Amino acid sequence: MHFAIVNGPNLNLLGEREPDIYGSRTFSDVLDELKSSFADVEISYFQSNVEGELVNIIQDLRKKCDGIILNAAAYSHTSIAIADAVAAVEIPVVGVHISNIYRREEERHTDLLAKYCTGYLFGLGIKGYELALRFLIDLNQEDR
Repeated sequence: MHFAIVNGPNLNLLGEREPDIYGSRTFSDVLDELKSSFADVEISYFQSNVEGELVNIIQDLRKKCDGIILNAAAYSHTSIAIADAVAAVEIPVVGVHISNIYRREEERHTDLLAKYCTGYLFGLGIKGYELALRFLIDLNQEDR
């Protein structure tokens, strides 16, 4: 099984940016832990601060992996282009937000991607990535 994690803008600053909201761990640390805990699963990772690059990678992954974990960050609230890319892929996409978007600013309460995602996790911190991966593994095993 092969799954991809796709992170959007500013998530390259995890561990440095607003640790009271996003925690003090880098995503590199999280990715290493996921790869260690799920050694029998291939995990790819991509991060970009650029909307079009995220659209391209989502489209590219549709034929290369069994599912995507997507944290489009602020683009979740603004990008019809990324929402269209998620709608276009036939593999499951699980959305993740580290923070609880409904406990934050009003402009974060709308998520344009949610209706196209197979599932969504928010407010569970970094743990959301692990839970999303477990869900995708289970979903993939059910389909076999």
